[in-house]
Amino acid sequence: MDATALVAPAWRLETEAGKPSLSLSGDWIAQAETIPVFPADGLKQLGAGSALRFDAEHVGRWDSGLIAFLRDVKVAATSSGVALDEQSLPESARTLLGLLADQPPEPVAPRRPGFNPLATLGATVLRSLSELGIVILLLGSTAHGGARALGGRARMRTVDLLGNIRAAGPSALAIVSVVNFLVGAILAFVGAVQLRKFAADIYVADLVGLAMVREMAAVMTAIIMAGRTGGAYAARIATMQGNEEIDALTVIGIPVSDYLVLPAILALAFTMPLLYLYGCLVGIFGGFIVSISMLTITGAGFLNQTIGAVGFDQFVFGFVKSIAFAILIGVTSCRIGLKAGRSAADVGSAATSAVVTGIVGVIALDAAFAVFATMIDL
Repeated sequence: MDATALVAPAWRLETEAGKPSLSLSGDWIAQAETIPVFPADGLKQLGAGSALRFDAEHVGRWDSGLIAFLRDVKVAATSSGVALDEQSLPESARTLLGLLADQPPEPVAPRRPGFNPLATLGATVLRSLSELGIVILLLGSTAHGGARALGGRARMRTVDLLGNIRAAGPSALAIVSVVNFLVGAILAFVGAVQLRKFAADIYVADLVGLAMVREMAAVMTAIIMAGRTGGAYAARIATMQGNEEIDALTVIGIPVSDYLVLPAILALAFTMPLLYLYGCLVGIFGGFIVSISMLTITGAGFLNQTIGAVGFDQFVFGFVKSIAFAILIGVTSCRIGLKAGRSAADVGSAATSAVVTGIVGVIALDAAFAVFATMIDL
């Protein structure tokens, strides 16, 4: 709109035949940003009980700018006890003005929640149970999709599964190697310092072998995958949520659990046990290097002691734990991504939450496995 072609709006308070009148003129267009401001005390000089009429004969074009000005006049008249005669205003302006309150609403002070520990505890429990139910349903639908996949009726794409396997397996070999090698070396170093005092150097092999196979390889590999792959899953799904791709899949009838969640969980369940076995090998090798360099142990003696100390049942125990860790990381990461918001900040929050939840969940589940192993005397 050409602002130069508009007549500047103006108002004037005057008295005609002893009756106050508010004369309006010009074009009252809000976009022109020339709407004058009516003071809040502009009608106090009229006195309570007076009647004010409008003279809108010289008003040209108008829009919401005129209504905003009339609203200020209406508020000032109400506070001064002045009655308004709106008959001379355009009919549409009278209608819009009638929809507005005489006084602006009083700001409502924010309600500060009181201290109610029972209500807080109940709300927390309900949220936790609701989230647990959603996760169980997601896990159930994923298990159903996995059963269909075994029967050759899978609705997931093979390329998605292979892509997830490549990202979760071969791409993680480097960091799994470094971490497990260092953990095995640290265990051997700490054990060597203590066992050397009792001339029991050879038992460093037992310490490293049992610790890596039973606990450390599975836990450290799971923590690595929670930080590396779990965070990536959550960020990817949260980004799809923000781009409304999840909504598009739902609209066209593609189950999200089959298209996104199932390939992710299957990829982790397939690669984690293999990474666990690889981590055991690398960790024992790290202990082997430290032992033969610091202690009076031969390589053959270390290997022979390790084979005798680590039974096959220990590998089975660690293997089962790694599968459970994989399912935990996959389900929680995908769930966190699915419930994320739609902004860019929510993507980062989802990734962070997935990493933290995965690491804490792995440690808690490992504690449960430790208690179970004690109960069955493993």
